[in-house]
Amino acid sequence: MVFRRQLLAATICVTGCFDAVHAFAQTAAEPAAKPKPVRHAATKAATPSRAQHTLASGGRAATDAPEVMIVTGTHSSNKRARNSTSPVTVVSGATLRRSGQMNLADALTRTYASINVSTMGTDAGALTSAIRMRGLTPNQVLVLVDGKRRHTTGNINADAGPDFGSTPVDLNMIPANSIDHIEVLEDGAAAMYGSDAIAGVVNIITKKQDHGFDASFQTGANAYNGDGWQYQVNADGGMKLGENGFLHISGQVYHTDHFVTKAMDNRLNGYTPPGAANEQYTGNVKVSPYSNQIMSTPEETRENLGIEWGKQFTPGINFYGLITYAHRHAEGYENYRLPSGASNSVPAYYPEGYSPLETNEENDYAATLGLKGDNFMGFNWDLSTTYGADEDKIGVKDTVNPNLYADTGYSPQKVRAASYRMSQWTNNADFRRHFNIGHAVPMTLAFGAEHRLEEYQIKAGDPASYIDGGSQALAGLTPQDAGKWDRDVWAGYIDGDFKLTRKWDLDFAGRFEHYTDVGNTENGKVSTRYDFNRRVGIRGTISNGFRAPTMAEQHYSAVNVGPTTALGLLPVNSPEAIGTGASKLKPERSTSVSGGIVLEPVDGFHIEADVYQINIRDRIVQGGVTTGEAAVNALQQMGVSLPAFDAQSANSVQTYYFTNGASTRTQGLDIKADYMFRMHKYGNLMLSMSLDLNRTRLHHNGTSSTGDALLNAENTAWLTTSYPRSKIILNAFYTYKNWDFNIRQTRYGETTDMMQYQDWTPTNATCGSQALENSNQCFYQFKNTPRWLTDIEIGYQVTPRWHVAVGANNVFNIRPRKVPGVVNQLGANVYDSMSSQVPMTGGYYYGRINFKL
Repeated sequence: MVFRRQLLAATICVTGCFDAVHAFAQTAAEPAAKPKPVRHAATKAATPSRAQHTLASGGRAATDAPEVMIVTGTHSSNKRARNSTSPVTVVSGATLRRSGQMNLADALTRTYASINVSTMGTDAGALTSAIRMRGLTPNQVLVLVDGKRRHTTGNINADAGPDFGSTPVDLNMIPANSIDHIEVLEDGAAAMYGSDAIAGVVNIITKKQDHGFDASFQTGANAYNGDGWQYQVNADGGMKLGENGFLHISGQVYHTDHFVTKAMDNRLNGYTPPGAANEQYTGNVKVSPYSNQIMSTPEETRENLGIEWGKQFTPGINFYGLITYAHRHAEGYENYRLPSGASNSVPAYYPEGYSPLETNEENDYAATLGLKGDNFMGFNWDLSTTYGADEDKIGVKDTVNPNLYADTGYSPQKVRAASYRMSQWTNNADFRRHFNIGHAVPMTLAFGAEHRLEEYQIKAGDPASYIDGGSQALAGLTPQDAGKWDRDVWAGYIDGDFKLTRKWDLDFAGRFEHYTDVGNTENGKVSTRYDFNRRVGIRGTISNGFRAPTMAEQHYSAVNVGPTTALGLLPVNSPEAIGTGASKLKPERSTSVSGGIVLEPVDGFHIEADVYQINIRDRIVQGGVTTGEAAVNALQQMGVSLPAFDAQSANSVQTYYFTNGASTRTQGLDIKADYMFRMHKYGNLMLSMSLDLNRTRLHHNGTSSTGDALLNAENTAWLTTSYPRSKIILNAFYTYKNWDFNIRQTRYGETTDMMQYQDWTPTNATCGSQALENSNQCFYQFKNTPRWLTDIEIGYQVTPRWHVAVGANNVFNIRPRKVPGVVNQLGANVYDSMSSQVPMTGGYYYGRINFKL
């Protein structure tokens, strides 16, 4: 019977819970214990123990990181993840480190079943990391740092696809080595935190140690491809500020080269299928068929800095703060332009053709200052102010404006296409007190207020980037697109957590918010948990939530004008958009229901299973497509100079805008479990498993002013099936003496996309009365079949201070399924870039050295 229990435990476990495995096997490897840090009110609740500190820094620990007190999804001060009313998972810094990934977003994807990223971003959108949770968009995930709302990126993803319109928090701009652990709340939490908390909340908890020094160096490359070389250097340390304060500083430098999928361009490979429209390059310049490097990852260099402190101001009042800064330079390939003979070629500059590079010069910074105390009329209180901003200069290099060159004989080869700035200033006042109602019912009462000022700015590109059709790869934004906008958000909340009996907990939360641009929202949440005994508990939540339209969704516009065509994304609030049928954007509204069971059938064997349903109405999507004379009039009213269009050629002019155009229902199941085998002198083995089953369906498809459906089959698939139907992570972490071994198996479920037919489609193939190629009515259904990935890491504690590790992610070089030629644009786009399934980068091998004092 015992063997059967252990066998069951070995097959069901949860990711993020395996760091305690060092507890019994590695105690002897620890250096002599240092004096305990001074505990003071500014940091007492959040300061991890020394064992937790070694966990985050790569050493060996004697505690289980998921058992730290959580601060996410609750206002109580004594909740742990496993006894929380709503499902909360703790991912330790050591778990993220053992993922082998150098970027925080990638590390979370590798270790957390409910979070994914797209296989590949496109255009400038590829230069910003964006996570998706529970099948929803990056805009529907709220990110906090130490419980404070983090500002979003200024770089909007303006490309069609599942991330269209998103301006998420870029996790990679936070120093990874400043992170102690991450708390992920898998529940709608708008009543507690406000807008965006529909899919869940990611709360990054930073290190607050007043002692020690940690450093690491990691390098690796995509071995099977021979490129994508990376390195990262991290260092962080703490010191005391007097007898009752701390200062912790973290720094990071990161670089990665391009990873390029080697694919042949249809125009250069010497073959065209019978009847296809693709034209072969027949010029005299010798060009490699692998010249098109569009399907690749960006080259990136990034420097991150974090400074955090806490200090007793007066007895009972403490001063704290956090400053982060990051600079990034990134470059992403665009489609290869052919040598002389093509319409966009300029032989004087590029006789052998050229591959434009979109660039991002980015500065991201944030500062939090606060005072908190523990006795204001019996209340704990916290007053804070946070200012954060993200500034992006989007450019194009190795490019040309061919029409400008034809007119003037000159064109710059490097231009600034646009500049974005998104800033957020948040002020909070929070109060909390523990009561006993009638000396019988313990209660935690929390309430507070928030003011947030958001500003969004667009600057036009250099004139050469937009005049005469604009620069190749990315036409710049025009003066008509530029502007500066702001809004105020006022909010108040109240939360009551009642311990009705020793076994029954009940939590009520309500929140009111007023936006100066989109009006009022009222949100509520009721959560409850009942523990039948120490081995069986049940929990459930019902809540409503919202996501206010972002400033970018309301004001972003982009107009590209060519010699015979024009395409314009109109700002939805503009008179021009309203004249073509647009209406003011409303907040997305959601209703979430979840229920789960928490089990510990035998000591140390933890199981959690939660089902959920998220209904979202008024989802913000692309819509309002207008062509012909109405589109021409709208662009001319914006001040855009257009070529002379007659009634027939005006059909090549098109405009569109953001609109509340769809309603969806997302249903899913999360299962997590873990068990550790303590084998004494033979070491310890922690087994873990997590599973996310997920399905989104379209329940309402809005209509345009002409009565046409806003979403076609392609758009619908991006919302509903581009996210894996399931994801399973199985992890085994074994320690023996000075050795540690980690093996992770990840199964990504199927994704399905409806893809447009491309240049290898026969020219006589039709869709109704239209050509099948580039049709927006008939699509090819492409399924990315399930894939298993295997990751392995082996580490050795050389001395109590030095630890080395080597590892391989995706040992067997598993790639996404390749798309057929008829939907492979130019032959160089061999994978479905809209899928959030297996990364296209294949096998990655690395080595890492850790040092600590």
